[in-house]
Order: sequence, then C-alpha cells, then structure tokens
Amino acid sequence: MSLKSRNAVVTGSTSGIGLACARALAQAGANVMINGFGEAAAIEKERAAIEKDFGVRCVYSGADMSKPAEIAKMVADAGAAFGSVDVLVNNAGIQFVSPVEDFPVEKWDQIIAINLSAAFHAIRAAVPGMKARKWGRIVNIASAHGLVASPFKSAYVSAKHGIAGLTKTVALELATFGVTVNCISPGYVWTPLVEKQIPDTMKARNMTEEQVKRDVLLAAQPTKQFVTVDQVAALAVYLCSDAASQITGTNISMDGGWTAA
Repeated sequence: MSLKSRNAVVTGSTSGIGLACARALAQAGANVMINGFGEAAAIEKERAAIEKDFGVRCVYSGADMSKPAEIAKMVADAGAAFGSVDVLVNNAGIQFVSPVEDFPVEKWDQIIAINLSAAFHAIRAAVPGMKARKWGRIVNIASAHGLVASPFKSAYVSAKHGIAGLTKTVALELATFGVTVNCISPGYVWTPLVEKQIPDTMKARNMTEEQVKRDVLLAAQPTKQFVTVDQVAALAVYLCSDAASQITGTNISMDGGWTAA
C-alpha cells in the first residue's frame, strides 16, 4: 500500500495514537508533518527517527490546537514545505472527568476547542487544495465515546459525537472531488497516558494492576484486550489507500466489541 509522493499532517502526533499514525503513513511513503506538545529534544528525536527509518521528509509544527490561526498556519506551512497536503489525520485530544454541575467552564471550552473545533479548522484549511487536486484523505480519530456515553465525561463525549457528525457532513460535501472523510472510533487504547493512570487507580480502589485493567479500564470491552496504537494506525493508512476510495462518511469502531450491544 503506497502513499509515495503524498504529504500528510497528523495532529497530536508527538506520542500515542498520533505518533503511530505518523510513522505508519511515513512507512507507506508519505512525507509527514507532526504536531503536538512535549520536550523539544524528545520531539526532535521522533522527527529525526521518522526520516531515518522511512526515508521521507518529516517536519514539526508546534501549533496550539486551541488556536484557529495557528491551525491554519500549520496546514499552510505543511503545504509550503511539501507542495501539498493530501492526507489530514485529526488526532489531537484531551480529557477531563467531572460531574456536569461541577465541570469547569474553561475545561469544557478547552476540550471542545481541541477535540472538535481543531478538526474543523484543519479541515477548512486543507480542503481547498484537496478539491483542486481531486484527491484527499481525511481521517478523524473519534472514540467509542462518539457512539456511546460514560458518566462524568460530558465535554469529551459531546466533542467525539461532534466529530462523527462533522465527518459525515464533510464526506457528503467532498464526495465528487476524490476526497474521502472517515473517522475511527477506538475503545481503550494502550498508550503512555493510560498506563500512567493505573498506579493511582490501583491505590484508590485497592486493586491489583490486572484487576484495574480487566474490571475498570476494559470493563466495557468484551475482548478484554486493549486496542494497540499500531492497529489504529494501520486502519488509518488503509483508509488513505486507493482500496478505500469508496469508503467515506463512515465511523469505524475498533473497540473490542464495546459498541456491539
């Protein structure tokens, strides 16, 4: 599956799902712009590794996904660096957990901005070029929470439901331009972020590590296995391929059966 001569932007890609997507796209031959926060040295190490490992160009944007002007500049900078933006993966996201009546307004605004509005701003900036070239792939990383809800996650669940609706709408608008728009809805994915939550949960609930994984994190996933970042990335690359040219406007679950019931 070759994406040689294609150019991609992946938001929130300095770690976790986003970094896996960036590396998988690079492995398929695409030049990649990565984006996200973190230590400069660690980000440079990842950027250089993508170039070295896959023989493509990789550039970094520190654009803040809560700021529309920075998002537009990121897409413009990628276009200037590579000549085009053919693939856009909207992955950036944050989480906050609280009862709705106590949910801080600023946290609501931040989550909606980064998890939902950022995808709109990036799509808005990338679409004119894709339409002009009659080819493009937009992949939005949603969540099982884009299909079902959990308590205390009002902003996150709202944003991910919004991503699903945005995906469908843009897919219909671009259906005759050779541009597909899809979203992937993973269940619990094994990432450094999830791994870091385990010791605190063990202590708070007086559980073993295995109990936390099985009875808390994976309670809703019938397979009782985490989704891996590489599995999400492989699906993203497939959606960018010619084989997937008739898949558009979909929300593909990758959740070990969570949303089957």
